[in-house]
Amino acid sequence: MKEEKSGSFQFVKEMRRRFKDGTFREILDDWKWIFSYSKRYKWAIAFYTIAGILGTTLGLVSSILAKVTLDIIIGHKASRLWLLFTIMVGSAVFSMVFENLLGRISLKIGIKIGNDIRADIFSKIIDSDWAELNKYQSGDIVNRFSNDVNTIGSNAVSWLPTILISTYRFVATFLVLYHYDALIAFFSLAMAPILLFASRFVLRKQRYYGQKFREQSSTMMSFEVETFYNLDTIKSFGITDQYEKKLDVQLEDIKKVALDYNRFTIHTNIFMGLSGTAVSMATFGYCLYRLWAGTGFTFGTMTLFLQQSNGLSSAFKKLVSIIPNFLSSSISAHRVRELVEIPKEVHLIESEELFDKAADGLSLELRDLTFSYKEREPVIEDARFIARPGEIVALVGASGEGKTTMVRLLLALVHPDRGAAVIRAADGTELALNADTRPLIAYVPQGNNVLSGTIEENLRMGKEDATEAEMRKALELACAWDFVEKLPNGLQTALGRRGKGISEGQAQRLSIARALLRDAPILLLDEATSALDVATERRVLKNIMTQAPNKTCVVTTHRPSVLGLCSRVYQVTKKSVTELDQETSARMAMDF
Repeated sequence: MKEEKSGSFQFVKEMRRRFKDGTFREILDDWKWIFSYSKRYKWAIAFYTIAGILGTTLGLVSSILAKVTLDIIIGHKASRLWLLFTIMVGSAVFSMVFENLLGRISLKIGIKIGNDIRADIFSKIIDSDWAELNKYQSGDIVNRFSNDVNTIGSNAVSWLPTILISTYRFVATFLVLYHYDALIAFFSLAMAPILLFASRFVLRKQRYYGQKFREQSSTMMSFEVETFYNLDTIKSFGITDQYEKKLDVQLEDIKKVALDYNRFTIHTNIFMGLSGTAVSMATFGYCLYRLWAGTGFTFGTMTLFLQQSNGLSSAFKKLVSIIPNFLSSSISAHRVRELVEIPKEVHLIESEELFDKAADGLSLELRDLTFSYKEREPVIEDARFIARPGEIVALVGASGEGKTTMVRLLLALVHPDRGAAVIRAADGTELALNADTRPLIAYVPQGNNVLSGTIEENLRMGKEDATEAEMRKALELACAWDFVEKLPNGLQTALGRRGKGISEGQAQRLSIARALLRDAPILLLDEATSALDVATERRVLKNIMTQAPNKTCVVTTHRPSVLGLCSRVYQVTKKSVTELDQETSARMAMDF
């Protein structure tokens, strides 16, 4: 039927369509990209190919030796039996040792190659431009990095050995059978048209169910992560029963897909099994006819044919499967290439010069800066902003007016369309903000960003080799030591996800202590004191500036209580960044 055209014919049609619409070139580019990894592992490809050909040869030799053994036993030629027995035992021992050694070496090579490719792609992804990378959802990135990279990692090395070994196995098996009987060799190829006939339908269904399983797994994973992440909220609303019902629906969908796939597998196995049985029976009948006809056809030869006819079908099936894998691999490569070919972050090697000058403090400055997210209206226009060493500078404004964008500009996650965003040393040396200036900024983001683990482990994120005395000092500056020392295990107290075990205000103080432990010349607090009471908030900020007088501190806040401590206050509203005069700032602080 038209629905069941051969996989090869369909492949030709697909290539023709791709060539006409221009996407065939994309497939070639995708495979060139895969080959760029293949070239790195020439030795591994050669090893796999030689090992596979040697293994196939040993298999054929073992089958021929088994045939000869049967013929010797049936023919009562015992004088040659000892030699053959010695060869068979030696071959079996060698095959066993070779197979296990090959498995061990293959595992090591496979792990190394997979890790190398994964590490290479990971480094390229995390160095991608922030704005461009954020066009992709995190779940999609994880899926590409996990499943698609696995496909690339295996195919980058296995594609050539698979073709060569399968071709060698097919040709060698066919020639062995042809040597003993040409007709029966062609009999053994009878499964080939059946495989071609069924391949498109079977592979299409397998891809369909594979995609369904992946989609359902992603949906289930998203549901589970969201549920457990917001478990406190779900419990507080008393809607746990609703989530149990949602889970039941998802489990039912997974069960339906699994049972549908199982039914398809059963039908496929029955069809292929009956087809294979029919071919095997035909081969068996022909062998019996030759055996009874007394034409010199031996029982050992019959055993060899029955055994190797299945091997011939298997080798042909492997060759056929290469065709759809060619397209599948190019799809995975294309998906990963979209990530790794995202423009990289801006790096300026001159940034290193500022590290030597950081002790005297560093300033942040935006001059006549305009910024817009691509294909959107400007978020910030003609902005002027400066924060100098020894100052606390505030950014205030309603939600959605641009404070978060200002933070991203200071962190060089995004870059101005016009104007300048610079960091400047005391001697006047200045440099555009870029990815390499971030180590000069200790950043405390909005929300609870305490991770599961001990308090010490969280603090060491700021400085890996920090001493206990340094950690205590940072905690004291952040007004956190008073509660940490009262915990049962002090710094070794284990916290749960999102700092479970301490309050929101305590979690914020730990985050500030972690940033202070980094001891960067610039401190950027993004709504980082929102959960603190006014007295604690003011004490934390005074501690920071007293203990580190050259530190530049920038805070974004909705709370006017901070403003009385600030050297300057900038209001972000209606695309503009306006410096408020002292009277306005004081009035805002008093209104609070």
